[in-house]
Amino acid sequence: QVQLVESGGGLVQAGGSLRLSCAASGSIFSINVMGWYRQAPGKQRELVAAITNVGSTNYADTVKGRFTISRDNAKNTVYLQMNSLKPEDTAVYYCTTRHYDGGAYWGQGTQVTVSS
Repeated sequence: QVQLVESGGGLVQAGGSLRLSCAASGSIFSINVMGWYRQAPGKQRELVAAITNVGSTNYADTVKGRFTISRDNAKNTVYLQMNSLKPEDTAVYYCTTRHYDGGAYWGQGTQVTVSS
């Protein structure tokens, strides 16, 4: 089992920045990929960014150049730095882990609201 605790969401004006954090605990030795998804009201959950345990990253086209994902393996924590936020970035953001044994875990989600 893996527990994921997210923090850093909130309300920000368009053009502003937020930094999300997600700390993992439990069976962390098997984590391969850590990432962030988001889900806006009435929409499907979508990948925002992901990072492997060797630092390879993947971003949704809609956030490239504005968001940066990073990972501190010593702290078992993944971060999402979000700059130049837009109202369309408003969503609940979920941290997720993918494991070598095929397992996957999700955090409880943190709300990000960008006002225009």
